[in-house]
Amino acid sequence: MSGTVVTIGNFDGVHLGHLALVGRTVERARATEGRSIAVTFDPHPAAVLRPDAVPPLLQSVEQRVAALEEHGIDEVVVVEFTAELAAQGPEEFVQELLVDLLDAAVVIVGENFRFGKGAQGDIDVLRALGADHGFEVEAVGLVTTDSATLSSSALRALLAAGDLEAVTRGLGRPFHLDGEVVSGEGRGRTIGVPTANVAVDAGRAIPADGVYACWAWTADDVRYPAVTNVGWRPTFDGTSRTVEVHLLDTPDGLDLYGTRLSLAFLARIRGEQRFEGPEALVARIREDVLEARERLGVG
Repeated sequence: MSGTVVTIGNFDGVHLGHLALVGRTVERARATEGRSIAVTFDPHPAAVLRPDAVPPLLQSVEQRVAALEEHGIDEVVVVEFTAELAAQGPEEFVQELLVDLLDAAVVIVGENFRFGKGAQGDIDVLRALGADHGFEVEAVGLVTTDSATLSSSALRALLAAGDLEAVTRGLGRPFHLDGEVVSGEGRGRTIGVPTANVAVDAGRAIPADGVYACWAWTADDVRYPAVTNVGWRPTFDGTSRTVEVHLLDTPDGLDLYGTRLSLAFLARIRGEQRFEGPEALVARIREDVLEARERLGVG
């Protein structure tokens, strides 16, 4: 490949800050009839550098790649983040990745970009190495939302705190979560509110405990309005954190066990509560359903 325009980052969540980089990369590539490439890393660098502090991820790597391509990137290169890669100095990193592998003509990164062993390299170092190897470096300013710098770590904190509106603003879209539908304890069906128990993949970020209005997509891409409960089921003295989805307006006999269900979180209705018993819980769920329908704009 030649004449490539490359952007580099973890890109977890592909939020508005990332999209500023992506948009500029695609723009520069199209202007020169070059190829736009996004470089991302898997696993998250913290898995190697700080294995006791690996953050929960906003997306799977597959979702990250799909999101980058949906916004115009021609190719996503997923680089395995290893101890050997972490030990590379800035010059070796640039030579092996940007020069030998990608033949970069332009490299576009955020103004706070750091690289190489111990984060030795910054924009000035990258520009100096670019001058040596014949590629241009462009730094894109950081994006702010709600008067704060937008980052994946900030969005994770907002999600964990239940501030779904701020998360939606930062992502530029609703937060998505998916997982396989597995057997639960079956209590929902006994009280007339059947739920799909979604086993979220390990290492994924999950919204704060509470009740949410969602859109749910089945494996065959049929969309249903839904009420989703995230939490511990305190009314039944639950001992594990679950994601349980009550689908609305479904056909009789719908069987989702063993399939994947995708959720888009539109609004937080309330925090998780303990009720005096099943009857009080069901009464509140009926209210939740009405509010979810209103939030989702369905009758």
